[in-house]
Amino acid sequence: MSTATPRRRRMSRAERERQMLEVAEQVFADRGYRASSMDEIAERCGVSKPMLYEYFGSKDGLFHAAMARSKAELYEVTQKAMAGATTPQDILRRGMLAYFEFVDSHSGSFTMLLSEPLTVPPESADLVEETRQQQSSLIAGVLKSFAPNAPDAALHAFTEIIIGGCERLSLWRARHPDRLSVEEAASHMTDFCWQGLSPYVP
Repeated sequence: MSTATPRRRRMSRAERERQMLEVAEQVFADRGYRASSMDEIAERCGVSKPMLYEYFGSKDGLFHAAMARSKAELYEVTQKAMAGATTPQDILRRGMLAYFEFVDSHSGSFTMLLSEPLTVPPESADLVEETRQQQSSLIAGVLKSFAPNAPDAALHAFTEIIIGGCERLSLWRARHPDRLSVEEAASHMTDFCWQGLSPYVP
């Protein structure tokens, strides 16, 4: 009877890169950017440090890639969530719920980016603002669709209020994880937005 150990399937480059980014995001969230090391990330991934450098060039490059990945994922999940809605209010609720669920699953890195923006590389800190602008464009389009009578200035103002309010509520929830569920957070934000926009809804 053969006792040979089955060979493990070799990861593709895309799978390996995804694993590295997932591990790196967790290490950055646990340690903070400055205290995180490529040695620890490589060890947790089960790869050599030179391989990390081969893929990402530097710790700055790895951090930037991890944050860019989160930015793309956030856009995808919120867009998909709102696409399944049937009413304007449902669009808002689904979008809020998707946002808070995403933040919960990336709470460590999200909190680090918003609480310690000066500790990360400038180009990665810029990604935070790019992410805000990405979500702002998505939200503004949704608001315009069900509040066509709202002036552009009001739509821009509400969009910025929503972005800022979601971030502050997310940070508060990170400090008080048992106080408010994602569903309750989404509901509060939806009610707040809906009341403010209701004069403009046909």
